[in-house]
Amino acid sequence: MDFFEYRNGELFCEDVAVADIAAKAGTPVYIYSAATLLHHYRAIEQAFAELKPLICYSIKSLANLSVLRLLAQAGSGFDVVSGGEIARALAAGGDPSKIVYAGVGKTDREIREAIAAGIGTFNVESEAEFENLARLAAEAKRTVHAALRVNPDVDPKTHRYTTTGKKETKFGVDIERAERFFDRYGRDEFARLDAIHLHIGSPIYSADPYVEAIRKTLDLIARLRDKGFSVTALDIGGGFGADYEEHRSPAAVQYAQQIVPLLRGSGLAIILEPGRQISCNSGLLVTQVQYVKQGGERNFVIVDAAMTDLIRPALYEAQHFIYPVRLGEGVPVPQRKMDFAPPAGTKVDVVGGVCESSDFLAKDRVLPPAGRGDLLAVFSAGAYGFVMASQYNSRPRPPEVLVEGDAWRIVRRRETYEDLMAGE
Repeated sequence: MDFFEYRNGELFCEDVAVADIAAKAGTPVYIYSAATLLHHYRAIEQAFAELKPLICYSIKSLANLSVLRLLAQAGSGFDVVSGGEIARALAAGGDPSKIVYAGVGKTDREIREAIAAGIGTFNVESEAEFENLARLAAEAKRTVHAALRVNPDVDPKTHRYTTTGKKETKFGVDIERAERFFDRYGRDEFARLDAIHLHIGSPIYSADPYVEAIRKTLDLIARLRDKGFSVTALDIGGGFGADYEEHRSPAAVQYAQQIVPLLRGSGLAIILEPGRQISCNSGLLVTQVQYVKQGGERNFVIVDAAMTDLIRPALYEAQHFIYPVRLGEGVPVPQRKMDFAPPAGTKVDVVGGVCESSDFLAKDRVLPPAGRGDLLAVFSAGAYGFVMASQYNSRPRPPEVLVEGDAWRIVRRRETYEDLMAGE
């Protein structure tokens, strides 16, 4: 579900023509739909309502302050992985008690700032980290809550770079170590180890890996409680899939149908950390065709966006549906499938201007004929799009635009050449 649609051959975001935004804001440009963001947040909230979970939106997926304010006003907490993300959450009006702080490499400065801010939970990833957290909490004479991140050794069947719940990842501790961890640290005076944290990977297109992980974790919690440890909360992480292709990803309610019964009556406070399912389909990257060329047997559409703007295809071999913003005569409204082939289409590679062979947005994609000046929309670009943008090749990063109904505004301006050199 999103609020991007073609009307009379022209792509709209809510009630604003995408081409009108591109004409005024320039290209490339990220465009976000407020209605889509709120729809997906509320869908998760409603699907898991029986458990009354704390929903902590994952800032790393889409971090613009205007987006965070929108979600904070809707009641969202935040999942953060750095001091910078804590600063963003607070600047957006986030409630510190509804912030969970993950990450394997928290620095002393970041931990001290988080303690001073009064964040809700530290998701702890190692024995050394817990000892450091306890030391810094004692120095501050502040009691903090900690959740041990446990790897239940579940295969989420996702990309190797985004699998995080196996024993051999850098994240968390394996489930066999968890009991020993509590035996050693579970009664610390200043760092209250009273929760378990899971995050097994992303994106995950089935509830089955969650079910397996939660069952293993509930068994662990039962053993810990038998030993007298007070485990009061379970953070099941995020990773729910999003529709990069129509009807591929389960809806929030489909995950909940299998997860909620496992946790019903557990006596645990439940935390969720969704990111991609909220932000992915809330955003487009709009780019303009610069040139069309042929190289051997391949056809190239060269656009003004590049891997510096959207690195997912180069980094993860990810696929994003791409289609013209304005449909020419005879060009059908698309089904958002990577193999969708419009009549009279041509197989092309959509590439950028960065000096790397890995700089592409799509390969072997059948698109309607494209010419210089045409606008293309890269769909499902809200998650891990702008947040992973870079200035490689001294390319200024694009602006971000937020649409609300029939109004739109620039929520991050386009960078300038002066911005590129400002810190030097």
